[in-house]
Amino acid sequence: MNDINMIKLSSQLLFIIPLALGIGIAMAFQTAINTQLKTYLHSPIQAAFISFLFGTIILAVMVYFQGAAKPSLSELLHIPWFLWLGGILGVYAISTSIYTAPKLGFLTFTGLVIFGQLVISMLLDHFGWLGTEKTPINWQRLLGGIVIFLGVLLTLQR
Repeated sequence: MNDINMIKLSSQLLFIIPLALGIGIAMAFQTAINTQLKTYLHSPIQAAFISFLFGTIILAVMVYFQGAAKPSLSELLHIPWFLWLGGILGVYAISTSIYTAPKLGFLTFTGLVIFGQLVISMLLDHFGWLGTEKTPINWQRLLGGIVIFLGVLLTLQR
């Protein structure tokens, strides 16, 4: 097997894997918390707004104390238009998750989110879209996607 395609176990990888798992844990909690927040408000969009507002305040404090240089207005205006879509995608993801997760059940919802991420990630890697390193879809990656999809189908039974 080609060493380039194998992930090497390293101290950095042992640090990064728990961080990535933590994102999954945080996303599940975030969805559950925002769903509960909706019960105090009038819509998923209002719950998402409050969630983003609080998150934006935290980010503003973090940016303020961060040592990195702040971009000028001119620098901001030169950012390609499609790179601004991340915020819109976040609004879609959070607002829609607040509505769909309770209806699907959190396990099925999370499985579908992971499957969607897996499919688009394979395509991003395969074609090198958005600056990703090209990594062709092979049988192992495809089989992994199929197994995840079958797992999601199994979660539909409550």
